[in-house]
Amino acid sequence: MKRFRFIFLQINGLFPFLLPLAHIFTGFHFFRGIFAYMRDYGTYKKMDQKLKSPFPLKFFQTYPMYFDRYDKAGEVPRHYFYQDLWAAQKVYRSKVKVHYDIGSRVDSFISHCLVFCKVIMLDIRPLSYKIKNLEFIQADCMNMSNIKSNSIQSISTLHVFEHFGLGRYGDPIDPLGYQKAIKELVRVTKKGGNIYFGTPIGKQRLEFNAHRVFNPLYIVKLFKGCKLIDFSAVDDNNNFVEKAKPKDFVKSDFSCGLFHFRKL
Repeated sequence: MKRFRFIFLQINGLFPFLLPLAHIFTGFHFFRGIFAYMRDYGTYKKMDQKLKSPFPLKFFQTYPMYFDRYDKAGEVPRHYFYQDLWAAQKVYRSKVKVHYDIGSRVDSFISHCLVFCKVIMLDIRPLSYKIKNLEFIQADCMNMSNIKSNSIQSISTLHVFEHFGLGRYGDPIDPLGYQKAIKELVRVTKKGGNIYFGTPIGKQRLEFNAHRVFNPLYIVKLFKGCKLIDFSAVDDNNNFVEKAKPKDFVKSDFSCGLFHFRKL
């Protein structure tokens, strides 16, 4: 299985569209979808000839959607759904007016927070959109020299630090990039300030150049000068585990650790 996964990931690196389309060819969905479309096309055509709706069926304006009927009513993206809700609730309850974030997803966590506070976002890549209540700073967060020490009350970074120093997002190669970034994260946070940190956890390893997977106890050690206030997790089966213990996830394969630190 490990060799098969390795080969599949190498192919997906060259053709990233293959991974999200993989479910299409499972079972008989591929052929069932085409058959169902043709059946519905014929049914609509016959009915419309009698009803003469204002939306006539024209063959050269068709837009086939073969597989949506077999999808679930809603999808919960691995890690991100629970992680982003966990962090957004934390920020909301803290009642801060300005929250900083490093590299988290704009279309989920950031958008959640924009409803109730201003967000200042930092990322090494540019952001082309102008969004109300969102301020953007392009920066390499392994060196945030443009931000004063002990200046930020509330800051988050979700599923980001595992990438630092691997070059995936155009960042400089640095095997200890994640350590430098964590030191910077702690440095810019005020005493008593909150840090919300999400990252893959389990059996510690590097999967170059996608990400690292951290031993959760190692993460706790890296946050020197901080106290772990709360730890929750998304387990290997994508179940949210609230008020968990880091030690229980040391042998996980690919879980997500959600750490709430407070700077001492």
